[in-house]
Amino acid sequence: MEFTTQHFIALAPMLITTITTVVVMLAIAWKRNHSQTFLLSTIGLNLALLSIIPAMKVAPLAVTGLITIDHFACLYMALMLVATLACVTLAHAYLGEGATGYPGNREELYLLLLMSALGGLVLVSANHLAGLFIGLELLSVPVYGLVAYAFFNKRSLEAGIKYMVLSAAGSAFLLFGMALLYADAGSLSFDGIGKALASTGMPSLLAQLGLGMMLVGLAFKLSLVPFHLWTPDVYEGAPAPVAAFLATASKVAVFAVVVRLFMLSPAASSGVLSTVLAVIAVASILVGNLLALTQSNLKRLLGYSSIAHFGYLLIALVASKGLAVEAMGVYLVTYVITSLGAFGVITLMSSPYAGRDADALYEYRGLFWRRPYLTAVLTVMMLSLAGIPLTAGFIGKFYIIATGVQSQLWWLTGALVVGSAIGVYYYLRVMVTLYLAEPNLRRHDAPLKWEQRTGGVMLLAIAILAFVLGVYPQPLLDLVQQAGLPLLG
Repeated sequence: MEFTTQHFIALAPMLITTITTVVVMLAIAWKRNHSQTFLLSTIGLNLALLSIIPAMKVAPLAVTGLITIDHFACLYMALMLVATLACVTLAHAYLGEGATGYPGNREELYLLLLMSALGGLVLVSANHLAGLFIGLELLSVPVYGLVAYAFFNKRSLEAGIKYMVLSAAGSAFLLFGMALLYADAGSLSFDGIGKALASTGMPSLLAQLGLGMMLVGLAFKLSLVPFHLWTPDVYEGAPAPVAAFLATASKVAVFAVVVRLFMLSPAASSGVLSTVLAVIAVASILVGNLLALTQSNLKRLLGYSSIAHFGYLLIALVASKGLAVEAMGVYLVTYVITSLGAFGVITLMSSPYAGRDADALYEYRGLFWRRPYLTAVLTVMMLSLAGIPLTAGFIGKFYIIATGVQSQLWWLTGALVVGSAIGVYYYLRVMVTLYLAEPNLRRHDAPLKWEQRTGGVMLLAIAILAFVLGVYPQPLLDLVQQAGLPLLG
């Protein structure tokens, strides 16, 4: 096929991220400089983000048989790049400078983040099972290194090995499922699979088995029940900025490709598979929320909470008509904002790097009297995760409930309401801890360094955004409506 200028414009976000990765790698080889590496990564990601604007003008465009750049891909690419940019900023604050900072090599963390982000960009625009697998592996493999980055911390190494072994098992299921699906449909493109399944009316046993095995592989990556067992341990062991990346960019990319796969072949989400998805949704909501109740570690609590949130998202996927695509878009945007804010506070509490992350709940006792700004950010994030009105989280949950009601999925909507009620309890517990005053409490902590201040300014911006979207969500709704999948018909 011939490449035209339009193809290069459409591919610009991926090309710029690739060039940034190569430039950062060469810069590290030439001279190790933490601030320089951070600066190069930030400039590259910002340019990639800006290049989405011209890419949207040429979309929709099938660049190759594997990749399609449309408005849906552009929205999720933008979300991925924003999340990566936030994680890079947090990583700079977390690793610190000089003797007080992280004791190992700092620069490779940015390289791994950029490579993983590139995998996410490929994944959200994949229109073919080969594109899906390439994107997924490019997204996952650097994360093994990222999770175990604090190699002198036993928990970090353990988390890295756990994630690698279970992720490999998930990839094996995914490949086997793809093989079965190809054997039945005779095509690897999402469109071809959709047409092949639609022509037979009801998917054959082979196709259902293939889709089921693919669902197992993808559910591992999304940590849906019963494939969630790695989540709390990995979140706890991973350095805080990496946990933020894992909870946001990594999961958004996988969920976006699941939406595309199931929406382009409606037959895929009918019959037995629809029932299986509904059961996984209810189990994820209840298990995630109930296990979060017992946690005294903030990272583990957020890990279980993310299991529940992706359970809520599955409700819209099961509905897969009406408001579904819009609801998933809105919910993912609000979830990314709130998760970045919550993990961002843990990051700034844990830095400059001093061994274990500050993730135990008792370390946040009376935080308001020491760091009022961080307390304000974490309070807004907890309210948003709980879905309290006037926060971004409320808009997301409202849309998911509207989709459930519109599709008359009463059991699933009931599970969402029950899950949200349980969630309010443990989110409020974290908030109350922040404002507890203790005798002999130090009123102020040591002054922040400049790299921590940069992270702090970004967190305040995220908190303001979470509030603004809760009060005036119209710009977000317009953006998500534009990004609807063109083949939903």
